[in-house]
Amino acid sequence: MIETLPDALGHFGVYGGMFVPETLMTALHELAAEYERAKNDAQFQNQLARLLRDFAGRPTPLYFAERLTKKLGGAKIYLKREDLLHTGAHKINNALGQILLAQRMGKNRIIAETGAGQHGVATATVAARFGCECVVYMGAVDMERQALNVLGSHPYPMMVRDFQRVIGEETRKQIFDREQRLPDLLVACVGGGSNAIGLFHPFLSDASVRMVGVEAGGEGIRSGKHAARFQGGRLGVLQGTKTFLLANEDGQIELTHSVSAGLDYAAVGPEHSYLREIGRVEYDFATDDEALAGFKLLSETEGIIPALETAHAVAHIAKVAPKMSVDKIIVMNCSGRGDKDVATAAKHLLSSSRAQSRDPAAKPLR
Repeated sequence: MIETLPDALGHFGVYGGMFVPETLMTALHELAAEYERAKNDAQFQNQLARLLRDFAGRPTPLYFAERLTKKLGGAKIYLKREDLLHTGAHKINNALGQILLAQRMGKNRIIAETGAGQHGVATATVAARFGCECVVYMGAVDMERQALNVLGSHPYPMMVRDFQRVIGEETRKQIFDREQRLPDLLVACVGGGSNAIGLFHPFLSDASVRMVGVEAGGEGIRSGKHAARFQGGRLGVLQGTKTFLLANEDGQIELTHSVSAGLDYAAVGPEHSYLREIGRVEYDFATDDEALAGFKLLSETEGIIPALETAHAVAHIAKVAPKMSVDKIIVMNCSGRGDKDVATAAKHLLSSSRAQSRDPAAKPLR
C-alpha cells in the first residue's frame, strides 16, 4: 500500500534511496534507526505534539474563503492556514521534529540550507528554543532575493513527510466538522514538495479526493526558464535521492527560474515522483505571471497575502474552481505568508502593469 512506503532502504518504487558517498552512509543509517525508534516512542510524540500546539500554534484554522469563492464562482474554497504558524510557514512542523531528533541523538550543532529563507528562519528559531548552535547556509543570489526545499537522501523524505502530515490530518478532521464529508480537490504548490505531501498523505487512500501539485512554470515551459520538473524533466540523482529533475542530455543540472525562490529548484521530492507515476496525484504548473495574479487575487479578495510559492496554488484554483459545480469543495494549502515577498511582487506587478499598458494584447507564455 502507498501508506507503507518508503521501504527499508528509502525507496518509493524506483525513486528515493540513499545515493551518497560511503563516508555519509553510517550517519544516515544511524539517523534512520533512531528515527524508527522515535516514531514508536510515546514520549517523543507527546513532546512534539505539545511543541506544535504551544510553540508553533497548531492546529491552524481551515478558513472558508467566502469572497474568493463568490468571485470565482463554482466550487467552495477552503484555505488551510499554515501561514499563521510561528515563523509564518509550514517549515516549523519539520524543524521542530528534527530538532527533537537531534536532541535525542545528542547533536547540538544544527545546519540548514535555504533559498527562500523561511526554512532557515524556522531552523534558527527552534535551535534558539533548545539552545543549540545554528548555521544557515544561503546562496548569494537567494540572499539578494530574500529554502531550497531539498528533501534529500533517505531517511529525510520520510521524516519530512511524517512531520508535515499533521497538515492533512488536521484538514481531514476540520473539513468533516465543517462539511460532514471529504473535499473533492486538494491543491498545494510543489517545490521540493514538503507542504504538498503533508496535505496529501492522509488522503491517499480516499479515491474520491483528487490532488493537484502545482510547480513553477516560470516564464513558460517553452522558454526553458522554469522549475517544472514534470514538464520535460528526466529521472536522475540529486542531493542523494533518485527523482525527477531538470537536466540536459549529459546529465548536467540545468538552471531553473521562478519568481518564487522557494520553488526555484531543479528536483522534486521522490514520493511526488512515485505518486505521479502511479497516477494518484496530478501535477500542473503556473507561470510567474499567473502566480503574481494569484498573489494579487487572494490579497484583494480575502485580505490574505500569500507567499509567492502559495500563489502558484492560488493560480491553479483560479483556473479550475469556476469549472466546478457549487456543491464541490476545494482545499488549498496556504503554505506561507507573503510579507517576505511583497517587495518582489510589487516590482513585478508594476513592471507587468507598465508592459500591459504598452501592449494590451500581451498574454503570459505557457
